[in-house]
Amino acid sequence: MISVNNLSFYFGGRALYENVNLHIKPKDRIGLIGANGTGKSTLLKLLIGDYKPDGGDISKSGDCSIGFLNQDLLSYQTDDSILSVAMQAFERAVELQKKIDEVLHQMEVAYEDKLVDKLTKLQEEFDTLDGYTAQSKSEEILEGLGFNTSDLQRPLKEFSGGWRMRVMLAKLLLMKPSLLMLDEPTNHLDLPSIKWIEEYLDRYEGAVIVVSHDRYFLDNVCDSIVEVSNQSLNLYSGNYSFYIEEKQLRNEIQKGAYENQQAQIRQTERFIQRFKAKATKARQVQSRVKALARLDKIEEVVDENAKINFKFNFGSQSGRNILDLKNISKSYGSLHILSSASALIERGDKIALIGANGKGKSTLLRIIAGTETMEGGREEGHNVKLSFFAQHQLESLNLNNDLLSELQQAGSRKTDMELRSILGCFLFSDDDVYKKIKVLSGGEKSRVAMAKVLLSEANFLLLDEPTNHLDMQSVNILIHALNTYQGSFVTVSHDRHFVSNVANKIWWIEDQEIKVYPGSYEEWEVYMEERVLNQKQSVPEQVKVEIKEIAKPVEAAKPKSTVNTREISNKISKIEADIAQLESQKSELEIELAKPELYNNASKLSDIQTKYTEVKSQLSTKESEWEVLIETLEAAK
Repeated sequence: MISVNNLSFYFGGRALYENVNLHIKPKDRIGLIGANGTGKSTLLKLLIGDYKPDGGDISKSGDCSIGFLNQDLLSYQTDDSILSVAMQAFERAVELQKKIDEVLHQMEVAYEDKLVDKLTKLQEEFDTLDGYTAQSKSEEILEGLGFNTSDLQRPLKEFSGGWRMRVMLAKLLLMKPSLLMLDEPTNHLDLPSIKWIEEYLDRYEGAVIVVSHDRYFLDNVCDSIVEVSNQSLNLYSGNYSFYIEEKQLRNEIQKGAYENQQAQIRQTERFIQRFKAKATKARQVQSRVKALARLDKIEEVVDENAKINFKFNFGSQSGRNILDLKNISKSYGSLHILSSASALIERGDKIALIGANGKGKSTLLRIIAGTETMEGGREEGHNVKLSFFAQHQLESLNLNNDLLSELQQAGSRKTDMELRSILGCFLFSDDDVYKKIKVLSGGEKSRVAMAKVLLSEANFLLLDEPTNHLDMQSVNILIHALNTYQGSFVTVSHDRHFVSNVANKIWWIEDQEIKVYPGSYEEWEVYMEERVLNQKQSVPEQVKVEIKEIAKPVEAAKPKSTVNTREISNKISKIEADIAQLESQKSELEIELAKPELYNNASKLSDIQTKYTEVKSQLSTKESEWEVLIETLEAAK
C-alpha cells in the first residue's frame, strides 16, 4: 500500500532519518514509538506529503487514502454543530441530501416525470453511499467518544480543544481511509473513550499507524512496533509487550557484538602501534589500518531506562489522617457533582482518581486542595504539607530562569550538585541545566514542574494528569520517583500503565458519591467486571434499572455482623503504631549499615546486622497481623 525506500530527511542540518525503509500493508496495525524529538510526527507528515524527503522516495498505491489526526486540529473552530462536522466525512452524501430536498420541494409545486427520474437517480446514489445511515453512524461514534446526545447539536466552537479533537477523530473514523494515522489520540480521551476506540480499531478494516505513549493502548491496538532511534526505523513484529522483551534480547546480542568488536579493535590498534616503525611489518600494519577504516562500527547499547538514585524526602511526617471529607456536596447550577459524599485519605495512601470526563474528578481534586468552594466539611490532618501539580501550573514557571535556578527556588535546600543529579534523572544533562525555561517544549516544562513538586518536601501531593506530554522514558522516571516517595498522593490519570504502577487505592465518582476500592487498578478492573456480571445475572433482561438501584437491596441483604468492630479498630491502631516504630528502627539501622567505617569493626557490624534481621522479622509479622485484622474488619462491615 505504501513503500518507504531509502528515505533520508534533515531538519535544521540534523539528520532525523538516514536511508530508512518501511512497508505498510493493508490491515497493518503499527505502533510508532521513540523518545520526544526523534521524528515520529515528522514521519507521519512525510507520509501524508506535508514534508518532502531529502533522499529516497515514498510510493503509494493508486487507491490509498490517508486520514491524519494530529495536534494541529485542536485550533479548528466553526459555528457548525459537532454532528455536522462529523458528517463532513460523508461529503458527497450530504451534498446529495441537499439536492434530494431541492427536488422534493420542486415536486410539491410541479410534479413532472423528469423530476421523478432525477429523484430516483439521486436516491440510488445516496443509498449506495449509505446516506440513510450516515447520521446514525455519526451519532454512534460521537457518543462512543464521550459526547451526550444533547451535545450533538451544539456548535463546535463551544467545546474545549480536547473535545474538538474528539470530533475530528470521529470525522476521520467515519471517512474510513485505507490508512488511518493517529498522533497521540489518547491525550484527549478518558478511560471509557480509550476502551471504546480500542474496540473500534480492532474492527477497523484499513491500516492504522499510532503514535502513542500509552502502553496499554499500544498492546491492545497494534500488532507491530516501529521504533524511531538513531535515525533508523527498527521493526518489531508484535505488540508493545513483545517489543519490550525482543528489545532486551536484541540489546544483549548487540552488547556482546559491540564488546567483541571493541576487543578486536583494541588488539588491532596495539598491533599497529607496536609494529608501525618496523619495515618488515609495514604491509601487515597497512592492511590492518585499512581494515579498521572499512570496519562497520557496531553502536554501543545505550540504557534508555533512566533510574532515580536518590530519595524524595519531606521535612516532617504527617499524622495518620491526611484529609477527612465529610458530607461534601458540589453543584454547578443543575449539574450535581457530589451529594453528601464522604472519604478519608490516610498516611501512605497512593490514590488514583479515575473515570470518564465530566464526572467531577478535577473538581474533587480542587476540593481536596482546598481551592474549590463546596458544602460540607473538609478537615485537614496534623502536619500536612500539600503540593499541587496541574498542567496549567506550567505557566507559573519563570520563563527567564534557567533549569538550575528554577529548582533552587523549590525550597529543598539541596546543593547545586544534588540538583544537577535530579535534573539528570529527569533527562536534563550537562549544559541542559542552563537552558532557559522559555525555550523548553511542553513535555520538558512538565518534567521541570514535576521535579519542583517532588522537591518541595511536601508530604501530600495532588497530581492532575501528570503524564500528559511525557514520553515513555519520562513516564517511567515519574513512576520510579513516586514509588520511592514515602508520602501520600492523589492522582487523576487516564494512563493505565501509570495508574497500575503507582496506585494502592482506586477512587471513582458514582451516583454523586466517592467510591473507594482498596487495591490495585488490575484488581479494581476485575471487581468492576464481576459487579457488572452479577448485576446482569440478578436482573431480568426486560427490566432496565440503574446500577445504584440494583446495588441497594444487595447491601441491605447483608446479615448483621456479630464481630466487635470497635475492638478490631483499636487493635489495628495499636499495630499501626508498632509498625511505624519498627519502620523507624529499620531506617535507622539501614543508615548505620551504610556507614563505611562500620565495616572496620566486625563485632559491631555483626550486632547491627542481627538487630536489623530481628526488626525486619518483627515488621513482617506485624504487617501480616494488620492485614488479617483489616480483612476481618472489612468482612464485618
